[in-house]
Amino acid sequence: MHDNTWLRHGSRSRTGRLLRVGLLAAMAAMMLAFAACGDDDDSGGSTGGGGEAAQTSTAKQPTGKPIKVLTITTLEAQNVPTYKNIEVTAKAYEKWINSKGGISGRPLAVTVCDDRGDPAQAGSCARKAVQDGAVAAVGSFTFFGDATVPVLEKADTAWFGICCQQSASELTSKVSFGFGNTLYGAGAVARAYDDGCQNVNAVIVQGAEGVFRPVMENAAKAYGKKINKFITLPTTAKDYSPQVAEATGNNADCAIVIFGETLFQAWMPAWQQSGTDVKMYGPQGNLNEVAIKGFEDAAEGSIIAGIYPDLSTEPWADYRAALEQADAPDLDYNSLGGLGTWAAYNGFTKVVEGMDGDITAKTFLDAASKTTSLDLDGQVPELNLSKPWGDKGPKGFNRVFSCGVIFSKIEGGKVKPDTTEFQSAEKLALGEGKLSEPGAPAACGAGGA
Repeated sequence: MHDNTWLRHGSRSRTGRLLRVGLLAAMAAMMLAFAACGDDDDSGGSTGGGGEAAQTSTAKQPTGKPIKVLTITTLEAQNVPTYKNIEVTAKAYEKWINSKGGISGRPLAVTVCDDRGDPAQAGSCARKAVQDGAVAAVGSFTFFGDATVPVLEKADTAWFGICCQQSASELTSKVSFGFGNTLYGAGAVARAYDDGCQNVNAVIVQGAEGVFRPVMENAAKAYGKKINKFITLPTTAKDYSPQVAEATGNNADCAIVIFGETLFQAWMPAWQQSGTDVKMYGPQGNLNEVAIKGFEDAAEGSIIAGIYPDLSTEPWADYRAALEQADAPDLDYNSLGGLGTWAAYNGFTKVVEGMDGDITAKTFLDAASKTTSLDLDGQVPELNLSKPWGDKGPKGFNRVFSCGVIFSKIEGGKVKPDTTEFQSAEKLALGEGKLSEPGAPAACGAGGA
């Protein structure tokens, strides 16, 4: 997905209305922005090898009735981006965990359902999960959460470990467990000010202003500042020179740029031609090596705000090994789609391993809802799934659990980790405080201390 785009914060009295309007208005923009979750284009080397040889397991083979799960994403479509990396990751996890003895000694059986960029088909995928007796829908991403989640909710089936909740149902349903967030917009603003930026402009893709601008304004407010200018980036322009001129104007020294990988590819020629020394701050999985190819010098030093650590870091050692074991194709796995799906499956396994008795959709949902400390080895902050953000956060965002942000940078034309510990953006997103110190609790509701 290059995923991202949705969180709406700000004045709590207006949030419900703006959430509904913003989500509808931003759908087209999200289809572009989430493209960076990693689709079926080559990633420029972001595959899973990492120099680690997959090890042959001597674990006992799993036995008994398979634990069925289903992952929903877009694999073939003309109207929206596709996410082959999610399918590959889900199947790689299946192979990897079964080679380790399965989950509680039982084999994991993964089905990936293609929503084909169609809400009706997305609903059919959800019904398939119920009909097949899936314990949960795990690590999914679809643009049509409002077509899938109500079906799952009716059947007490969890929508589990979602990287990128962007529909009202995903953000409010009792069966939805989001591991990601879109607070990176606020995080990018905070990081710019922490880096010493004095004059910050912001560029947001057309249609997504309603879900990004309020939280970014709140972040600036928390620093006692105001973003100089917000620029809307049209999705169909062939030349972005006018928008680059605006982004680098008003004595700007930094620019927050929120749009998808494809638009970055169109943006970079004008950015380089401008000769600017303004520093860019962009989103994980979007401002990446593919986006800056051929314009590496112009992007040097740019900061990337994200919600998962970089793929090269220690939390993802098993993921890298599993991709190698699966002989994974050359896709972008250092993205919200790839990283998010692996984290979701890791979380699913840990919840199941703590269960007693029958493992069904209903018993899993109950166990997940009572999980007070889900530790995913640094892939996301330690989460309390029994206490979503709820009324402590913006209205309408009840089912957000992680408020953590983390940063990477462009160095030598490559994406490299810049920080390795989460910082909480909870107070920042509400305009009530700055980013927390690295390593502080970053679950939503933890106070963002």
